[in-house]
Amino acid sequence: MYTTASVFFKTLADAGITHAFVNWGSDHPAFLEDLHRQYVETGKTLVDIVTCPSEYVALSAAQGYAQVTGKPAAVIVHVDVGTQALAGAVHNADRGQAPVLIFAGSAPFTANGEIRGSKNEFIMWLQDVPDQPALVRQYTRYVAQIHSGKNVSKVIMRALQIATSHPKGPVYLWARREITEEDVDDTTMNATLPLTKWPSVSAGALTPHAVETIAAALTNASYPLIVTANPGRNPAAVPLLAELSNALAIGVISCAPSSVAIPASHPYFLGYYFGGKLPYLPDADVVLVLDVDVPWVDVFDNAPRPGAKVFVIDNDPLKRTFGWSHVDADMLCTADTETALGQLINAVRAHDPAALDAKVQARRQSLTEPRSAYRSQLAYAETLLASDGVLPSVPFLLGTLRSVVAAQTASNGEKVLWLNEAASASGLIWNHIAPDAPGCMFMSGGTSLGWVLGASVGASLGARVANKGYELVVSLTGDGNYLFGVPTSTYWVARRYETPFLMIVLNNRGWFSPKYSMRAVHPNGHGSAATGEKLSVGFGQEHNPDYGGVAVAAGGAWSRQVAQANELKSVFEQAVNVVMQERRCAVVECIIESI
Repeated sequence: MYTTASVFFKTLADAGITHAFVNWGSDHPAFLEDLHRQYVETGKTLVDIVTCPSEYVALSAAQGYAQVTGKPAAVIVHVDVGTQALAGAVHNADRGQAPVLIFAGSAPFTANGEIRGSKNEFIMWLQDVPDQPALVRQYTRYVAQIHSGKNVSKVIMRALQIATSHPKGPVYLWARREITEEDVDDTTMNATLPLTKWPSVSAGALTPHAVETIAAALTNASYPLIVTANPGRNPAAVPLLAELSNALAIGVISCAPSSVAIPASHPYFLGYYFGGKLPYLPDADVVLVLDVDVPWVDVFDNAPRPGAKVFVIDNDPLKRTFGWSHVDADMLCTADTETALGQLINAVRAHDPAALDAKVQARRQSLTEPRSAYRSQLAYAETLLASDGVLPSVPFLLGTLRSVVAAQTASNGEKVLWLNEAASASGLIWNHIAPDAPGCMFMSGGTSLGWVLGASVGASLGARVANKGYELVVSLTGDGNYLFGVPTSTYWVARRYETPFLMIVLNNRGWFSPKYSMRAVHPNGHGSAATGEKLSVGFGQEHNPDYGGVAVAAGGAWSRQVAQANELKSVFEQAVNVVMQERRCAVVECIIESI
């Protein structure tokens, strides 16, 4: 016997979805029944099921999977309460432009046994809410109700078309329990939609006028600058940005990125920035704002020099889902980053090299000093300890970690995946780990903290599916973020599905970011000199959880705490060995200066 649930799974598999991250409930009998039918008949299921005892972890894992593979994963949750429990992970998938298909069942619409699946538990009255999709509608690209097994495959395919078209993002489907239980015949079950007739929207290109105008401006500028962040969501765009920067000797800065936009070793890359006063921008006479959500923060008096030309290229240059966003620009262009970069490179190649040579050489000379100063500042910071001379500074810690990972991997660290969610320390991680390869470091792209734990599981699975060949997955987070990420669920899932990763917890005994925000608004206020604990954003010295112990109890992880800089190297070496050789998770809690 086949049901709507049977067609649902078959359509996912036909569309190339390999994994569903799930948290089952009373709305899913048809799905559980069909999964076992598949297993009995073939010895396996059409889609690999990853059981997640937390919906937040499930969606974070699906996002991590999508970020690594570039392909959507599925998430299945339980009625309104499971939808609510997705929580801030929906925000992350939205802002991070991650293609994910979310499905939730819904309470039955019959109550007297009229149809199979009718209400038969008291909870089903409580879960029958007026507008379940409203919980996530503003964060999704598409919402639809499945009304019948006869067209469920088409509803799914339309949802996937939208999820994988720019700007990519999550989609949400839902169905009443009776609908998922609906019988379907062999013809419906065996029908296969032609995938070539359900493509994503073709990526847009710059108009000829835009190509000519931007290329001419970049070519003729005295001090051009590229402000970017997210081209690396498409790894193919990374070498193109590097080529454009090199061809015209243009400095590049990356502002609050979610992926690697340009190799950190590129000679004209000038650093990662997360807010504050931007260097180089006041000197620029032409600025290319390339695929970045927030290129600069206005209140820090950030602006190009008077008379500068500003060009914005983005899949949504107006940021239509932001309540407020504006850049004083001469041209706004909706275009795919890879396509646009290719167009600009071809336009530059069409210019007479001899005519450009003197200008480009002058630019190269002008970029030598800031690049050297940037690298020297990072190297010097990595020699410093905390103010007590015992604890590591964050740069010291990151330099040590980078060196250990490089020494203990055959690729010298090149085949390592880094996941970064350390809030106020995120910029330090980007700058000091200095990732080079496209797709070797990710952030969520959003602001709901806790993503990194579930994402570590999903990214590991995605790397396996996509044959990325990573030797090691290293995740970095803060102590507060770690708790947000539901570590009990994450480490259970990681052991169950064999996705070992190294987690570095930067423990400053609380949340620095709220304290920073308060000081920025009230620099001389009552709380400006208060401790984190007094401000209710700190955990203090005596109330810290055993972060690694949680992972040990939930998932059999290895754990150590480090409170002295001179112990870091040895502990990091042990931790990397545990993950790579013993194939289990390791957690290193690093005590840093308290807030």
